[in-house]
Amino acid sequence: MRLEISANAVFVEDTTCTTDICQGQLGDCWLLAALSCLTMHPNLFVKVVPPNQSLTESYAGIFHFMFWQYGEWVEVVVDDRLPVREGRLLFSYSCTRNEYWSALVEKAYAKLIGSYGSLKGGNISEAMEDFTGGIAYSLPVSSHTPRVMWKALSAALSRGSLLSCFIQASNYREIGTVTAEGLVKGHAYAITDTDTVKNPDGEALLLRLRNPWGFVEYSGPWSDKSKDWDDVDAAEKKRIELKKSEDGEFWMNVEDFTRLFDTVELCSVNPEPIVDGETPDSPAAPTSAWTLSSHKGSWVSGSTAGGSRSYRRSFWKNPQFQLVLAEQDKEEEDDDEDEDEEMTPEEKMVAEKQKKKAKQCTVLVELLQKDRRKRNKINFLHIAFHIYRVPPELQGLCLDQSFFSNQHPVGRSGKYQPLRAVWRKVRLDPGNYVILASTYRPNVPAEFFLRVFSKTGNNLGTQDFTCSTGFLMVMSMPPVLPEDRKRVQKTFDEVAGPDDKLNAKEFMKLVNSVLDKDYQLPLETCRQLIFGEETGGRSSLTREQTEPVLASLRSLQSIFFKFDQDSSGTMSPFELSLALQAAGVQCDGHVIQLLWERFGSGELHLPFHGFVACVSRLRKLFALFKSESNPEIKGVEINAWLLRLLTV
Repeated sequence: MRLEISANAVFVEDTTCTTDICQGQLGDCWLLAALSCLTMHPNLFVKVVPPNQSLTESYAGIFHFMFWQYGEWVEVVVDDRLPVREGRLLFSYSCTRNEYWSALVEKAYAKLIGSYGSLKGGNISEAMEDFTGGIAYSLPVSSHTPRVMWKALSAALSRGSLLSCFIQASNYREIGTVTAEGLVKGHAYAITDTDTVKNPDGEALLLRLRNPWGFVEYSGPWSDKSKDWDDVDAAEKKRIELKKSEDGEFWMNVEDFTRLFDTVELCSVNPEPIVDGETPDSPAAPTSAWTLSSHKGSWVSGSTAGGSRSYRRSFWKNPQFQLVLAEQDKEEEDDDEDEDEEMTPEEKMVAEKQKKKAKQCTVLVELLQKDRRKRNKINFLHIAFHIYRVPPELQGLCLDQSFFSNQHPVGRSGKYQPLRAVWRKVRLDPGNYVILASTYRPNVPAEFFLRVFSKTGNNLGTQDFTCSTGFLMVMSMPPVLPEDRKRVQKTFDEVAGPDDKLNAKEFMKLVNSVLDKDYQLPLETCRQLIFGEETGGRSSLTREQTEPVLASLRSLQSIFFKFDQDSSGTMSPFELSLALQAAGVQCDGHVIQLLWERFGSGELHLPFHGFVACVSRLRKLFALFKSESNPEIKGVEINAWLLRLLTV
């Protein structure tokens, strides 16, 4: 690279700063704006760009960088080959042209998420989180007065938060257009500093912004060429490092900022400023300790991708995570009855509300969908999470369809949004809760990452919530109907051979004469039913064996009718566990998933004969597990044993 692009190439020239980052011919302003913000925080910067890397000393042609990815820091190593056109860098570059650290960071991040093409278009919050491991959130500029907004942003910068802003484009054609003030719509700007300067009118509250393009600057009051600077002392200009050059960096007063911009994006390195005040990054509250619990999960089509609450029959199948909150230890308060008597009813009500609030636990939940920028395209799903209070009698149990149909969430992330991450701060009473993570539509496979922050003292006990760890089979054989007994006797008298048994084909004919037309069984399923009985390895049944099997099939047909609500002759995968429970079988969620893959053949609809084969197989396995003569089950938990058998 040194010879092909620049003979005097360096990794970093002097120091790193915002002007080291200029956007090339790639629509990744969201990434470069976040990188500009990162240069203002040296302690965060060295985590992403490890020091002591060089293009001259001990040069090996490779560079390494670190990015946060769903709970862990990942190292990315890249070589020194960069896209060029006519001898100049095609994508990110530095104003000093012979400096390459920013271009190499861009290449490393592109490698991390798939390709350079995957960088086209995005939300700056993604890059902010990947550079810090913090929590990114949006703040409407109109939510605060100019002075309060300036104080909030100043406090955020002092805490080490990354800040950006943009002007909302009303439609796609407006993106990239330049306003009369020289600002670009739908474009991410980095907020790199705040300061005050004195002028004849008093004190001006200023913000320093940077356009990642490295050019096209704001032209209004307090911009580089504005006459407002004529009345500012030279020492003040030097102190704030005023540069009157076309480098994409400029100052503007907060009044114009709140008038011209729509949204500020912030990324806080810890939850404290988000949860302890109405103003983000408020400097009032001291930093306190937090505990973090994180979980990796997945939505599996036909198994755990249950969709939103609009899909009541499958919503409950979404991944469930248990959250246990205990009341924080507090110093005992002296009860002063005389003082209580002196309080008015209104004052007592306020005092009671304050006591109740003090007992509540502060929790911040964030749900991120993983790896949705692969293969040169962005494909974010609409995601959300819901939090439910679990009553004592249901704690430790699998929460089923009836629970979620009859309960309302006590907290939620809000509307389903096509963002990489959604989060919400909630205050909850001590107790047991369950968090459900979901996509809007069911049967959409994807992976996700859930993290829960809680203040120390809440006794956070978050863990993957798995349904029943035991396997139950309490199926009682239904009675044989008189008409079926007569049918069996007639069939045996007419077609049974000298051994007075029915073979698979004869048994199939008998079964299908009893079952409805849409629920006929194929020969292979009939063979499985026969081998599920004690036949000595022969594919035939006696009269005594045939009657209960026929009665069982009638019962399974009734159960299948119940869950085949659209009369299609098939069952959805989300209903399999409910149907098995109705048949007297309760399985672990992982077992259910494997059963579906085995008997549903990867389809999203299970026919009746697949359900029959599934129950028959489980009945045989359960009987085998209970057999004392089976040496394979000694010291093995039944779910682990079933999972082993179903995966071979």
